[in-house]
Amino acid sequence: MLERWTADRVLALAPDTASQKAGSKLAAPGPWTELGAGEVSLPGAGDEGGTTTAKSGVWGLCKGSGAKTYRTAVELDGPAWSCTCPSRKLPCKHALGLLLLWSSGDVTDDADAPAWVTGWLTARHGRAQQRAVRQTAGVADPAAAARRAEQRAARVAEGADMLGRWLADQVRNGIAGADRAGYTPWEDMARQMVDQQAQRMARRLRTAATRPASGDDWPERLLEDYAEMWLLLRAHDRLDALDPPLAASVRTQFGWTVEKNDLVQRAAEQGTAVRDHWTVLGSRDTAEDNLTVRHIWLRGAESGRTALVMVVGAAGQAPPVALPVGERFEADLIFHDAAAPLRAHLAERHSPPEPAEVPAGCDAATAAMAYAEAVRSEPWLDTWPVVFADVAAVPDPLGWRIAGSDGFWLPVDRSRAAEDALWRLAAMSGGAGMTVFGEYGARGFAPVTGWHEGRAVSL
Repeated sequence: MLERWTADRVLALAPDTASQKAGSKLAAPGPWTELGAGEVSLPGAGDEGGTTTAKSGVWGLCKGSGAKTYRTAVELDGPAWSCTCPSRKLPCKHALGLLLLWSSGDVTDDADAPAWVTGWLTARHGRAQQRAVRQTAGVADPAAAARRAEQRAARVAEGADMLGRWLADQVRNGIAGADRAGYTPWEDMARQMVDQQAQRMARRLRTAATRPASGDDWPERLLEDYAEMWLLLRAHDRLDALDPPLAASVRTQFGWTVEKNDLVQRAAEQGTAVRDHWTVLGSRDTAEDNLTVRHIWLRGAESGRTALVMVVGAAGQAPPVALPVGERFEADLIFHDAAAPLRAHLAERHSPPEPAEVPAGCDAATAAMAYAEAVRSEPWLDTWPVVFADVAAVPDPLGWRIAGSDGFWLPVDRSRAAEDALWRLAAMSGGAGMTVFGEYGARGFAPVTGWHEGRAVSL
């Protein structure tokens, strides 16, 4: 029997709030026929023509407007979805409604899949096999891969030199008139960084462009941005002399990425995957370069490590991985090389999610020390994940703050924390202390999840 998902896990797949509402309206048996779920055996090309694999799926026909009926199917292993409706959103409201209906127990498991479901899953599996072959072929020539890496390194180095001269000019000429220059100077340089394949430096430039005229202390914050970029440039100049983990962090800050297949292969060879029972501390979606980036923070029960899994969805599409906040599951994580390792790839899962206990939290001194240790290893880190125990969100004439029962308080980083999230946190705490997870940094704390009466609530 298939392990049914929770409604929260289904709704986390929606590309927007409107899709969540539309999908919820379809989470009733009325418009559906030929509902079913189960393991679908796919025809293979073995020596005896037998089956080679099976996929878990949910399917049904949904009555649309007029006489139209839409074929809707979801592959749970992906997840992936197919629907004959004209919607460009992925997943569409029909796929969400179907999953919600299944999660509530209104869809029969162990059903026989109709031919159109088997055909879709077979075609999808075939395309996946073809992609795997192409990827294998792409890494089969290490000399070609080395040439590509060398060419990119040369372009990034050229971009770093270009940005260094630009930063020196900004400081030499002074920043007094930066609030009258508009976005153009930063945007022009950001575009050049994209051309030089240093996308994350482009993002830093665009952040710096928002500083002028953004408050009384904007010159100080703009100089901080410039100083961080200058430090990265100088570190890039000395890549060969840096310790390998720190060099990997510098490359990441410039926008270098590691192919998932390479990461998995290296972990298999070195035995570095971390198997643990991981509690989902928080999940948050952000828009970056017309993409939806989902940040999922995890904590290992045995290892005690905190990890950040990042998955990307194309414009108008939800990221392909959704994990229920406040639950835990057993899985292998593969950490990226870094001076302060945090980013990880979610590899093989060994159990479905199950309810987890409220995570243990720390006090302000411990959180500050954890952030300081991370910054000592990797100086350009903006934030570090922290779970606070016994804290409350308190509105203040000078801005929101996070207050502890022992009298400490922290400012709230308003660039990362929405006003409605802070009011929800204040309402849940009612002035009393509670467990709160979020990102702690030099500009304050940004809450992501709060635990109210033992239940995790995303903020």
